[in-house]
Amino acid sequence: MTAQYGLLGRKLGHSRSPELHRALAGYDYDLFPVEPEDLEAFLKETPCRGLNVTIPYKKAVMEYCTELSEAARRLGSVNTMVRRHDGWYGDNTDYAGFCALIAPFAPAGRRALVLGSGGAGTMALQALRDLGADAQIVSRTGPVNYENMDRDAELIVNATPVGMWPETGRSPVELSEFPACRGVVDLIYNPLRTRLLQDAERRGIPNADGLWMLTVQAQRAAELFTCTSIPDEKAGQVYRNLRAGMENLVLIGMPGCGKSAVGAALAEAMGRPFLDADAIVTERFGEIPAIFAAQGEDAFREMETQVLSELGKRTGCVIATGGGCVTRPENWYHLRQNGRLIWLRRPLEDLPTAGRPLSQRRSPRALYAEREPLYRAWAEAAIENTGTVTDTVRKIWEAIG
Repeated sequence: MTAQYGLLGRKLGHSRSPELHRALAGYDYDLFPVEPEDLEAFLKETPCRGLNVTIPYKKAVMEYCTELSEAARRLGSVNTMVRRHDGWYGDNTDYAGFCALIAPFAPAGRRALVLGSGGAGTMALQALRDLGADAQIVSRTGPVNYENMDRDAELIVNATPVGMWPETGRSPVELSEFPACRGVVDLIYNPLRTRLLQDAERRGIPNADGLWMLTVQAQRAAELFTCTSIPDEKAGQVYRNLRAGMENLVLIGMPGCGKSAVGAALAEAMGRPFLDADAIVTERFGEIPAIFAAQGEDAFREMETQVLSELGKRTGCVIATGGGCVTRPENWYHLRQNGRLIWLRRPLEDLPTAGRPLSQRRSPRALYAEREPLYRAWAEAAIENTGTVTDTVRKIWEAIG
C-alpha cells in the first residue's frame, strides 16, 4: 500500500525526507519520482493525503492547487500540498526553514548575496529582505551576475546545486574575493560541507549547511499534514540524530597507530560500514610496498587520493586512512565534506614498521615531526590508543558525544 505522505520530485535518490518525517511524526513516507509528462496524472490519481514537493515541480504544482497560502502566493512556489475535500491546498514551508537557518547570522542590516535565481533563491531573497538584509540575487545572466556582484557582501547564501552530491568539490564563488564576508550559508545538505563551506571553515568564517532548514521545513509540513504541533525540542533532537548518523568518523594518525583495528571495532559497535583506505588501494592497485618499489611514493599518493575522493562522498561510515594522507591538502577536503576527523595517537616506540615502506626508510620520529602539525590541524579530537581496542572505542564514543 502506498504511504499517505511522501516527496514528489524527479530525482530523489539522495533524499533524507523519509527518515525525517518518520522521526518527526511517526507516519510512513515514500519517495515519488515522477517525470514531467506524468505530473498531472499523478496529482489526480495519487491516494496521498499530503505531499512535499521538490525540484523541478515547486512552481508547476501551483496550477493544481485550489487554494494557496499567503506564503506560497508571495513566493510563487509550493513545497507542501495537503489534500482537502475540494482539492489540493498549497503552502511553502521552505520559508520557515530558511528563516530558522539564517537567524544565527543576524542578517538585519547586512549586505547579502543569494547565488541562484530559481525557486530556492527567490525564497531566500524574500526571507532575507523580510529580515532586514540588503539582499540581491546573483545569476549567470541576470542584471546582477558573477562578474558585477557586490564583492563587499557580508553574507553569502548558495541556492544553486553547485557542489551537491555527486558532483562535490566545486564552489560557485571564491571566498577570497569577498574580504568583508562574515557568514556563509549553503542550502545543500549532501555533502554536509560543500567546498564553499569548507573554504569558509578554513577562513574562520561562520557557516551552515542546509540540513537544519530541511528539518524545520519538514516539521512545519508534518504539522500541516497531521493538524498537530511538533515541539521545537523534538525537531532539534531529530536534527541532531540525523546529522550524527550522516557524518563519517574518519581515523587519521601515524602508520601502525591502530586505525584499522580500532576502526573495524568502532564500526561494529555502531552498526556502520567500515572502509579501510589502504585495503581498498591494495585491492584495486596491488600491494602497497610493491607500488612504492615500482612506481614511487607520488604514484601511491595519487592512488590514495583517488580512493579517498570516493570514500569521502559516502555517509554514515567509519573510515580508516593511511598515515600519510595528511601530506596532500586535497585529502582534507575529500574527508571533511562528510566527516569528523579523529587523530588516533600511540607512543612512537610502540609503532610497528614491518610492511610499511616509509616507516622503514625513515624513522617514526622523523615522520612524526613532519606530520604532527598536520594531524593536529586536521583533527577534531585526539584519542590515545594505549589500552585495549575496546578502551579506545569507548574513548572515541565519549569524544563524539
